[in-house]
Amino acid sequence: MMARTVSRALLLLLVLASVGCATAAPPAPPAIPSAEIRPPRPGEPAPAPAAARAQLERGQALIARGEMAAAATALREALRLQPELVAARAALGQALYGLGDLDGAVEELRAALWRQPDAVDARLTLATALVARQEWPAAREELERVLSAQPDRLQARYVLGVVRYAQGDVGGAIDAYRRVLAADPQQQDARYNLGLVLKLARREAEATPEFVVAAQAGHARAQYFAGTAYAAGLGVERNLATAIAWWFQAAEQGVPQAEDALAQLRQVAVGRGGRAPAALSRQAAEQAFTEYRATLWKDFPDLAATADEPIGAVLLRQGRVPEAVTMLIREAAALSQPAQQLLETLYAQGVDGRLPAHDARILAYLKGAAAEGLRPPPR
Repeated sequence: MMARTVSRALLLLLVLASVGCATAAPPAPPAIPSAEIRPPRPGEPAPAPAAARAQLERGQALIARGEMAAAATALREALRLQPELVAARAALGQALYGLGDLDGAVEELRAALWRQPDAVDARLTLATALVARQEWPAAREELERVLSAQPDRLQARYVLGVVRYAQGDVGGAIDAYRRVLAADPQQQDARYNLGLVLKLARREAEATPEFVVAAQAGHARAQYFAGTAYAAGLGVERNLATAIAWWFQAAEQGVPQAEDALAQLRQVAVGRGGRAPAALSRQAAEQAFTEYRATLWKDFPDLAATADEPIGAVLLRQGRVPEAVTMLIREAAALSQPAQQLLETLYAQGVDGRLPAHDARILAYLKGAAAEGLRPPPR
């Protein structure tokens, strides 16, 4: 039961990484250029009247600016003026997808493709909307038609990886992501998704290097999974200090699972148990935080490292107040008592002309520490 639950959760991460969801603003769908709309063939409707064409161009410009609601209004007006204007119907599907109206987007895009089957960008947007609706067979059919027309279309191959995994074709999903990366190694979302699929297939030795490469490129969720791999020794030698470093980077980019992992490890380090592995001792957790704090000096080669003073204190003496606050928060969150005490002083007194008392960043940290039971709440 647990494995099945994890698989569903990671599948959701795959889908969110690729296409967003109806409850959040989806990523920008593929642009549908005017050049894709060919001249009418014999017997087809004449080109749009000037007014309809003007509304179409306005709608396309609004889509480019991300103003999807206004774009939809303009495009509906274009279709009122000329119902057979395929470019307007395809662009309306794009705008509706951008608004999260997946049903409306699918309806408009299918209508456009019925009239113009070779509109590849419209077909890719349709496939993406079908993935968001989890209509896997239909989405796969559309993606394969896109790739039949344009074999090097990386976005289509990327989304096909999600579809193949959802259909139980793990090998096909892995192949799809690897083909994307072979064409463009900088596609870090594809690398992260490859890591997820390999992890689900219990191929940790292959998954972890993919997470680490994406993490080094700044991918937040990959940083969390890289930390998890180092914490458990999955595909790499176990190194809890390295895990902490990756979790801090992910947490600072807003990954809540990383912050939770750090909070649980802090509970172990202060002797309160937490949900860390039973084999992890308090001494090991404390030592890992100490080792992590020591590595922070590498980011400041101009400073002389000291064993008994926080980096933030040295920066503060040099007048580098913003950097000092950042580092003191990081060091305090890594269980440095001197950093914690200095933050409390800065919160109460500030720095004349450089930092006001009751600074919001320090307050947010102090509240978090209090919520974990590490310190009394700020006054």
